[in-house]
Amino acid sequence: MNGKYTEIYPKSKQKHGDSSFSIVASDAGDMLYVAGSDMERFKGEIISDPDGTYKLCPLTVENSKVIREIFDFTRPKSHKGHAITIGLGDRLGLASAGHIRTVCGLDVFPVLAQQSIRELNLTGRTYDDVLAAAVWAVFREGYTKGYGADGDHLKSHDEVKYALGCGYSMITLDCSEHIRNDYAGAPLTEIEAKYNELPKDITSTLEERYLEKNFPVDNDVTVEFKKDDLMRIVLIYLPAIEHALSVYEQLIKGKDIDFEVSIDETLSTTTPQAHFFVANELLRLGVDVRSVAPRFVGEFQKGIDYRGDVSEFERDFIIHAKIAEKFGYKVSVHSGSDKFSIFPIVGKQTGGKYHLKTAGTNWLEAVRVIAEKEPQLYRELHTFALENLPEARKYYVITCDLSKIADLNSTPDSKLPEYLNQDDARQVLHITYGLILQEKNDDGTLRFRDRIYKALHKYESEYIKGLEKHIGKHLTELGI
Repeated sequence: MNGKYTEIYPKSKQKHGDSSFSIVASDAGDMLYVAGSDMERFKGEIISDPDGTYKLCPLTVENSKVIREIFDFTRPKSHKGHAITIGLGDRLGLASAGHIRTVCGLDVFPVLAQQSIRELNLTGRTYDDVLAAAVWAVFREGYTKGYGADGDHLKSHDEVKYALGCGYSMITLDCSEHIRNDYAGAPLTEIEAKYNELPKDITSTLEERYLEKNFPVDNDVTVEFKKDDLMRIVLIYLPAIEHALSVYEQLIKGKDIDFEVSIDETLSTTTPQAHFFVANELLRLGVDVRSVAPRFVGEFQKGIDYRGDVSEFERDFIIHAKIAEKFGYKVSVHSGSDKFSIFPIVGKQTGGKYHLKTAGTNWLEAVRVIAEKEPQLYRELHTFALENLPEARKYYVITCDLSKIADLNSTPDSKLPEYLNQDDARQVLHITYGLILQEKNDDGTLRFRDRIYKALHKYESEYIKGLEKHIGKHLTELGI
């Protein structure tokens, strides 16, 4: 070695024409090594030594776009045809290597780049940043089986355009701003009045299509629409259907994009009738829906197990899974991190055909590494998270009891990782990630961010092993 780089990642070695590629470790961090005529396509430093000339290139967004042009396996793809797909949100851009090693060899299609606009705003990243991190991990790990990129919980046409323009292969349309939650608990008199204000041609057509009719889902499940139910469902969901149709026709139609419709961000659970109505209308209108995310019974809070009656969840979930199967798409489970008690139900009752989203749990595994290896930094993060919890709650809904979190001053360094096993502490650390990453000192420098990245780069192998163990547990409980 000439001192310019110290290690080659063997799985990253690739050839393209007369050019050789690999990811190498250097004092400046991981870099792309390129030798051959493709060198001129990349931004980097040309180095000559007795063995020849090559270029060391930083793992930038710009260089990642060139890699995507040269190597097809580094481009995100549709997951159509894959039964089990797992969203693996990576808020730091450091988790994909661990995710790839976890799913490698399993019949699972990973969606490695998965972020919402809210997460981008809270972390100070862009969709290009998120995708580039996945691209470089895929290249470094030599992972050629395919992966996806999800513009998650997008609400507007402009947000969808943004993600598609960056090369994302999946769009999750969050219809919450078009779902009339105010009608969910409204008295019947108000429902009747509002329903009667709708154009008569629309209501008469819908009544002819649904009213007092039974729709067999399978041999055991039938969906029936009574007048009261139909009126309420139409008022709540018809604007969301119209929004999804508009986005699909203007931006998705004709493209091989995994289009997911999310109706889970609501105050009340999605009834079988509502799920059936939304799905039937979308497919009738020609929308190619790859997955739908209903609002299930119980609570899907961040980074902790399911809260609710597991038996009730199973009864509810079975019907939603059967509706999804009838219409030919996958049921999608959002906020799926750490929902271990219901994973066996999801795996079994879908017949192994579903989409599951995880995100915050990968951040928490990073915090676990910091708790184990950098106790002073963890103490600062923990204190800051507690002090700034009210601000974080503006973005996320959790129910945690701060009195159950052990006093930090009385906790020795050796016990710090145990905070990551306690639900209330997990929730606090989970939802404050954005505030932590963007907090600045008085002089304008970032207070925590650079120290977090430095620690995780130093202890990368520990982070990868932690992800393999923790996400691996998710997959095991799902029956994979």
